[in-house]
Amino acid sequence: MTKAHATEQQPDTEYLFDTGSDAGAEHMDLLSRLFDRHSFGVLEPVSIRAGQRCLDLGAGGGSVTRWLADRVGPAGEVVAIDIDTTRLATGPGITVHRHDINDGLTGPLAGPYDLIHARLMLMHLPRRDQILTGLVDALAPGGTLVVGDVSGRPLTVLSAGDARDLAVWERIQYLSHEVVSPAGGIDFGWAHRINEAMIGAGLVDIEGVEVSHTVSGGTPGALLHAVLNQQAHNQLLAAGAEPWELARYQELARDPQFRTWFYQFVCLRGRRSC
Repeated sequence: MTKAHATEQQPDTEYLFDTGSDAGAEHMDLLSRLFDRHSFGVLEPVSIRAGQRCLDLGAGGGSVTRWLADRVGPAGEVVAIDIDTTRLATGPGITVHRHDINDGLTGPLAGPYDLIHARLMLMHLPRRDQILTGLVDALAPGGTLVVGDVSGRPLTVLSAGDARDLAVWERIQYLSHEVVSPAGGIDFGWAHRINEAMIGAGLVDIEGVEVSHTVSGGTPGALLHAVLNQQAHNQLLAAGAEPWELARYQELARDPQFRTWFYQFVCLRGRRSC
């Protein structure tokens, strides 16, 4: 049985990034290239089976949705939710809904689900703890919740052309992570509270990974920094960044001689008791 349709509920929440833009398309592609292997590593031991029902929240470009659909098959269902479904395609076993998770999971979005996956989403939502509790409630007995977000671990520069370039990079990183992101509702501290939130919601058998790596200019990690700040250009200017600083930041993100640590990705899975 093929399930393939999309609803058109309009979200009422403002988000910092526009995934429907050209920059947003690049953003989604880079997220897939950088994080999919880690997400799949946490999802793989769950042993998702044909005929099961899964939920992919903040599905973005749909790479995790498609991975799950391959495993549940056409007899199962993967419900993909995002506030912008431009990059999501329906297909065998895939149902796409344009929806804001702040409004809860009701109607056709209600559980139970055998697996719920949420990557780089809850860190953007002020009600993240309550939403996680609602996701646990939507799990079937024995179902699994997988949550992945990036932490606020310092992104230390390892190689810069000179002190001026280092100062530019660190200033824009500061404005991005300490000024613009919190104003947009992003909480980089959340990643290291996921475990506590899962315990508080009653999940068991909690396991996960924390991973990071170095990136050089022109590689996907550095280009993600560039595209994120491209989308937040106006907010960064309002926060005090100079146009020349933003321009130089973009150049450094493409300079193969520039090298820095990338975000730390924290991804955990927990199971609802049977």
